[in-house]
Amino acid sequence: MNAPLNHPLPLLELDVLRTFVAIADTGSFTLAANAVFRTPSAVSMQIKKLEENLGRQVFVRDARSVSLTKDGEMLLGYARRLLALNREAMSKFVMPDIAGVVRLGSPDDYGEHILPTVLKRFAQSHPAIAVDVTIDQSSNLKRRLADRQLDLTLVTTCREIEGAEILLTEPLVWAGAKGGSAHLREPLPVSLWEEGCVWRANALEALGLEGREYRVAYMSAHTAGQRAAIIADLAVAPMAKSFIGDEIVALGTKDGLPELSTYNLALLMAPNASPPVRAAADHIRATFEGFRETGKF
Repeated sequence: MNAPLNHPLPLLELDVLRTFVAIADTGSFTLAANAVFRTPSAVSMQIKKLEENLGRQVFVRDARSVSLTKDGEMLLGYARRLLALNREAMSKFVMPDIAGVVRLGSPDDYGEHILPTVLKRFAQSHPAIAVDVTIDQSSNLKRRLADRQLDLTLVTTCREIEGAEILLTEPLVWAGAKGGSAHLREPLPVSLWEEGCVWRANALEALGLEGREYRVAYMSAHTAGQRAAIIADLAVAPMAKSFIGDEIVALGTKDGLPELSTYNLALLMAPNASPPVRAAADHIRATFEGFRETGKF
């Protein structure tokens, strides 16, 4: 039942919203309980109270799965925004005067698409912290972190990495020029990143399994070079679905190309991270929470 207009509306509790988001992300009350350090029964009680306050059911539960209702999907967007806003507000009051240097690593593609947003927001809330950015392949970034040359780094991966926090899971697609014909040529001209790139490995494995003949028509370690080759219709290339747009379109099985798998973008942080490093990590998390909600960085 909806509250009367002259009756104060109940408040959404951030702790409950954090649990709600954890269930939505994991698809499991048990996994969510581990993530928020509560017992499954306590998590169930939180969601029961949430649904009573809303007067709506937010999850559909059966013996094997948990899924969001339409009301739950609507609430998820609000929950992510409220939690991100809470982190941003707390960072201004709890750690407003933190100073130091954060050594941040990123693959080239995400360095181009996401870091400008992260660095701009971070500079506004923590002007006394300098950020040193290193752009490199994920395999090299992991080594730099292990050698203490970096404090935290983004990496792309197709498998689990110990200690990694998954920020995003999305499909890889074949990228081609809008109105182009590169995907029709034989052998297939492909544009690839250098050895060690998980996108490259996934694409070559898919082509090999289908027995599709190909030739490496272009190779670059930089996103700008890859996009240039695609737009010029010199080749097709494996690319994150979220990077498709403008003059580049997604190609797939309907275009005669093998299906690619998903990949993860993960955050790795050095042990015993300093307050500036933890603050930078929070801003990165908030950026991806916004992306999951809107589909835009």
